[in-house]
Amino acid sequence: MRAMHVVIGGAIACGVAGLGCAQQSEQPQAEAQSQARAPGRAPGWERAETFPERRPGTTEVRPGQWRAPEFEPPSILDYDPNSLLVTEENLVPSAKFPVIDIHSHQRATVENMEELISEMDALNLQVLVNLSGGSGEELRERVETIRNGPYPDRFRVFANVDFDDVAPGFGEAAAAQLQADVEAGAIGLKIFKSLGMTNLKADGSRLQVDDPELDPIWEMAGRMDIPVLIHTAEPPAFFEEPDYTNERWLELALFPSRRNYGPDQVDFETLLAERDRMFLKHPNTRFIAAHFGFHGHDLQRAAEVLDSIPNLYLDLSAVLYDFGRQPRAAREFFIAYQDRLLFGKDSYQPIEFPYYWRVFETADEYFDYYRDYHAFWKLYGMDLPDDVLRKIYYENALAVTPGLPRTGYGM
Repeated sequence: MRAMHVVIGGAIACGVAGLGCAQQSEQPQAEAQSQARAPGRAPGWERAETFPERRPGTTEVRPGQWRAPEFEPPSILDYDPNSLLVTEENLVPSAKFPVIDIHSHQRATVENMEELISEMDALNLQVLVNLSGGSGEELRERVETIRNGPYPDRFRVFANVDFDDVAPGFGEAAAAQLQADVEAGAIGLKIFKSLGMTNLKADGSRLQVDDPELDPIWEMAGRMDIPVLIHTAEPPAFFEEPDYTNERWLELALFPSRRNYGPDQVDFETLLAERDRMFLKHPNTRFIAAHFGFHGHDLQRAAEVLDSIPNLYLDLSAVLYDFGRQPRAAREFFIAYQDRLLFGKDSYQPIEFPYYWRVFETADEYFDYYRDYHAFWKLYGMDLPDDVLRKIYYENALAVTPGLPRTGYGM
């Protein structure tokens, strides 16, 4: 066994695998001198304490031994250690192949279109799909802005439905409006997370995702040959109490609207069961589950869902943190289900797209995610094959969404 020698305050402590020796008798005096000089030591903290059981503010330093830090701990917001790990770095500012972002909420206007195109060209974003297209005259105006602008093949919009106060006859009326919106230029239908979670029927009851009153809407989407991109539920951690074992504690502490664990709120499994029943009930309609269906943490379940629902696709938006922390399993999944995945980003932030390119295209290790409150862990590259990259970047979107521009992909 290798002996270890550590200099403490000018004295030498020795040991083998953490076992002490006679010279440790000099430690208390030397330790006190060291503590007196220790920067950042909290007032009243005289020395690190060790306990035989776990207590708040302690960590296990040996089996059955918990110790409180000698120094005042930083908050979760302030603790940002610099890694000394030296790894290969392959930054990817531009995607290897043209990309269709099927899940964005960025509106193209006369004022911002030139700037958007400049940013998109730098990232190799070929088409940006705005899911917040609205309905009626609002949608028509957004479509006309694109059609009459200098870049008619770089932007598209999805229509939306307002699900407030659903009563008998709502579904037929909403389906008729959807037909009009598609005829006006919408290429898909986006359903927001309020369906199933906060939308109420006219009688005050919760509007379930698979409510029969909504069937005409899903049927119309199938007849009009457009996909339905639907956001159901939230990350499962949002449905759990935000104690210190919750990996999304910081996000829940920052955003009250993301806390879904109240006794009067619907649970995660109920929402997904309603969603899947609705998918199966309408096999002639193509559905895209936003945010990987919130199965990014459980790839086995994601596989089971895709296997059982052949008209379902998953977008990759805003869940990069799950793929990047399990790169080998995620790579295998992406290869196995390469025809069922579509690229999406959600929030349009140009500086964040390269993190996706790096995870998907390189084998880099241990690099930062772009938002601390989403993930405190590091990311790893998946090093996907080119044929898989082409499919998730643009080919699958073209297959699922006929209204997308068909040129500009180098095919």
